[in-house]
Amino acid sequence: MLTDRFGRRHTTLRLGLTERCNLRCVYCMPEAGVPLTPTRAMLTTDEVGRLAALLVRAGVDKVRLTGGEPLARKDAVEVAERIGRLGLRSLALTTNGVLLESRLPALARAGLTDLTVSLDTLRPDRFQAITRRPGLDRVLSALDAALALGYGTDGRSLKVNVVALKDVNEDEVADFAAWAAREPIEVRFIEVMPFGGNGWDRSELVPMAQTRAAIEDALGPLDRCDDARDSTAQTFRQPGWRGRVGFVASMTAPFCAGCSRLRVTADGALKVCLFGNAEVSLRDAMRAGASDAELARAVQTALDGKHAAHAGMDPMAITEDRPMITIGG
Repeated sequence: MLTDRFGRRHTTLRLGLTERCNLRCVYCMPEAGVPLTPTRAMLTTDEVGRLAALLVRAGVDKVRLTGGEPLARKDAVEVAERIGRLGLRSLALTTNGVLLESRLPALARAGLTDLTVSLDTLRPDRFQAITRRPGLDRVLSALDAALALGYGTDGRSLKVNVVALKDVNEDEVADFAAWAAREPIEVRFIEVMPFGGNGWDRSELVPMAQTRAAIEDALGPLDRCDDARDSTAQTFRQPGWRGRVGFVASMTAPFCAGCSRLRVTADGALKVCLFGNAEVSLRDAMRAGASDAELARAVQTALDGKHAAHAGMDPMAITEDRPMITIGG
């Protein structure tokens, strides 16, 4: 199960917990915000647990909790505890870090093995300009707490996602790379992507090659690391570094051939491609009384229709799709 017609086996589930977020990042959230799905239409805790268990039985061994901001959901720790009992290889969380520090010990006890924090700048004024909110100090404090708990070592990864924005934060890439040299952090530079309402324009794009060149100009040549076939990032380091840098080049060097990811949004829609607008409502199927076998068939049918690759950045920019905040990354 969970293998598409191109032989790609889907072992990773990205599970949206909420559409709500306490930040308003310019590349993710339209300036006017997005209409929030009514609470009654969102997956309940039991529905989230049922879908996760079903997909783990089908072959998923890594679950990543996403949002919106997943920690904006009041029962996020309870959800993590339930999923952490499923015997996964990896239970991961992607968060903006603002609400993380106080919940991190409980998440660690729940079995959180991998942590990713979104952080696009190390400068307070830019943080507020990009996110339209304050909070850099809270994010950096949470990252310090994660390092103190052993994330980044002992088999528990710690990543920082940086969306590279033309004429906004591209002058900080060497600062982020130097941070990865000092600490056991993987800093991932992400090419900005087109989604509903984010006003994407090709001119905003900072290609992976340009970001890598800026780092090497400042710090010297980077050595390629061994990445898994289904990795979303090409990773690099230098001898003596404690961490590494990665490049998620969805636009200039797509990695569709190794895709192993399924997405379920917070309102229960299955998306087999981040950039595809086709969806199957597993929520509606469950609430109509579908059995686990029927749900599994619906997932497999959706996978059977998955394309070999996304359409490319320019076609995607004019294709109607959800805002990023309601997809879940």
